[in-house]
Amino acid sequence: MNIQPLLDALDLQEDAARALADDLRTQIDDLQTRLREAETHLEHLAITRTTVTGLADRLPAVAADLPEHPDYPRILDAFNQTTGPPRAKEVCEALGHDLLPKNVEGTRAKLKRLVKLGILTEADTGNFARKQ
Repeated sequence: MNIQPLLDALDLQEDAARALADDLRTQIDDLQTRLREAETHLEHLAITRTTVTGLADRLPAVAADLPEHPDYPRILDAFNQTTGPPRAKEVCEALGHDLLPKNVEGTRAKLKRLVKLGILTEADTGNFARKQ
């Protein structure tokens, strides 16, 4: 009985298995390299997050975009000068406007707009305060 063809077939299968194993080892090496790079990147991101978080309290507060009307900065300045939550009438007075109903209601509308923008809060109905 001639077993040479069987041995030749085994040689072919061993060569194919060896080539596959070599290819898989190469892929594993590449994946390990990519994994190390990804882990290093994650470490750098964590360090950056820690640094930025630690410095966040030192950054100046970003002023919200105010509507284009000269009263808005003055309204905020009035809030810096007051101790309690003022009413629209008090803010109108601080702005130097006559205490006419149209002026008080206009000031109230501006205060409500600042509430919608997230700059002020309405503590109680009609009482406004700076958002903390």
